[in-house]
Amino acid sequence: MGNHHKNLLNDLEVLRKSAGLTQQELSESAEVSRKSINAIENGIYVPSTVLSLKIAKTLNCSVEDLFKLP
Repeated sequence: MGNHHKNLLNDLEVLRKSAGLTQQELSESAEVSRKSINAIENGIYVPSTVLSLKIAKTLNCSVEDLFKLP
């Protein structure tokens, strides 16, 4: 999904930073590129369910903590 998704909000950057992780560290844990993490944080890319769960597990939060509908 390469389009901007205005109907999906995310707190990934805030949660990542509060966990003390860089984009690179999170990407390695989630087994994706750093660019993918950056694209998610900027609302350019909506991750798959599997990737969302990997990110949530790394950040010790729920998927609902990461992504919200307005």
